[in-house]
Amino acid sequence: MEKAKIEVNVPSILSDCTGGRSQFWLEASTLDEALSTLNRAYPLLRVHLYDEAGRTRRHVLIFHNGVNVASLEPRQVALRPGDQLQVVQAVSGG
Repeated sequence: MEKAKIEVNVPSILSDCTGGRSQFWLEASTLDEALSTLNRAYPLLRVHLYDEAGRTRRHVLIFHNGVNVASLEPRQVALRPGDQLQVVQAVSGG
């Protein structure tokens, strides 16, 4: 399967975990590979996205082309050039 160059966006508050960038590109064939690549390339980001058991933290949402990855089977989602991966942190307060 051929790798696709996809756009990744993270909240600016997490950009210190990604070398000061809130938008960047990575290459992967599947959504699962993209998430793994993201975690390997940015281990500090991984701490903010996943708990000790490897589950996405409750306050974090990850979207692939606007669809929450929690509703997808990442191993089966083939990526196309220009796809987008977006990390969103839920904010609460009053």
